[in-house]
Amino acid sequence: MPAEEEGSLRAALAGLTTRGRSFLAAGLAATGCSYVLGQSDLLRVGLLLAVLPLVCVVVLHRTRHRVAGDRALSPARVPASAEALVTLRVENVSRLPTGLLLLQDRVPYVLGPRPRFVLDRVEPGGRREVCYRVLSDLRGRYPLGPLQLRLTDPFGMCELTRAFSARDVLTVVPRVEPLPALRLAGEAAGYGDGRHRSLALAGEDDVIPRGYRHGDDLRRVHWRSTARYGELMVRREEQPRRAQATVLLDTRGGAYQGAGPASAFEWAVSGAASAALHLLHRGFAVRLLTDTGSSVPATASGDEPSDAGGLLLDVLAEIDHSPGSCLTAAREALRGGNEGLLVAFFGELDERQAQLAAGMRRPGGTALAFVLDPGRWTGLRSPHGERPVRLLREAGWTALPVAPGDSLAGLWQRAGTPAGTARSGS
Repeated sequence: MPAEEEGSLRAALAGLTTRGRSFLAAGLAATGCSYVLGQSDLLRVGLLLAVLPLVCVVVLHRTRHRVAGDRALSPARVPASAEALVTLRVENVSRLPTGLLLLQDRVPYVLGPRPRFVLDRVEPGGRREVCYRVLSDLRGRYPLGPLQLRLTDPFGMCELTRAFSARDVLTVVPRVEPLPALRLAGEAAGYGDGRHRSLALAGEDDVIPRGYRHGDDLRRVHWRSTARYGELMVRREEQPRRAQATVLLDTRGGAYQGAGPASAFEWAVSGAASAALHLLHRGFAVRLLTDTGSSVPATASGDEPSDAGGLLLDVLAEIDHSPGSCLTAAREALRGGNEGLLVAFFGELDERQAQLAAGMRRPGGTALAFVLDPGRWTGLRSPHGERPVRLLREAGWTALPVAPGDSLAGLWQRAGTPAGTARSGS
């Protein structure tokens, strides 16, 4: 017997239950007494009592490595307070039936109690499936696993545990609120619906032709240029350019009070996710920017809105408070020349931070701010009052204060007019 197998078999002996140890002790005692008393019948009884638990250990030890298990998670990305379904599968690939099986999956405490299932018997080649649900009110990435399988022989002599290495990760993303299609205050006509792009996706001819390349459509040959240059020239199609948008999320730890799913910071994170996905589906190229100056481009050339939105939601699932207390880094990042729509979610703004935020708006650009004043969320009087909102409005922002219970869709409706209509009033 190889040394590794011998060592694992020796370790399996530690899985003897109280019943198995009692049988083994009784068998050894009976065998000793039969030798002293000279009773051959007692020797047979002793050998039976001693061999039975040992046979159970050997059989269970071999069976343990002939039981396969895996896990299926659906879906792998869920919004906060939504359930995900976890399916555990166990398959007996041996030629012998299993005894009692106890399944146990390891999950973080925020997802609920550790799930346990009991399977009576799995026939040779048989498969069993059990399911459980997990739910979290908090964003994050939560590991699931490893799956543990405890096997018991039919006589209850031995219990062995096997852990499978496969793990899965459940990503709990912020809740996304559907927003109405609006033209925001100051937004150029057609912004984000395709008319703001330099050329339509169908392509319009550039005045500068280029040389013919293998595979080009002969219907696009520009004959006048061909005659001029003495070689085949085709009309060039200019690439479409997407409307740009930046979603700014203020993550300063000192700008928010409280914690938990109903806190102001979670409202801001959920709002940033809702605004970004709404703009993505309207055709914008969106980037996520934080007060630290770090930028996450949610779209790249050829990206589908669903893929880009998934990437952005994964980032927001793990975003947390930053140690900073100033918006200078975000303002410097916005000076990089990114043109387009700016949607910001601010926490508490003092005089200095409100002035920095006001300067983030580009001349002639559209900027929308949601200001979560901690005084409204904690019930305490804010020392700054409505002055930060007024400063933003004086700088050309469309600024709206946010109170507990406010719906982003309702605030979004106040910020603009239905798409395709003119804005009436201020």
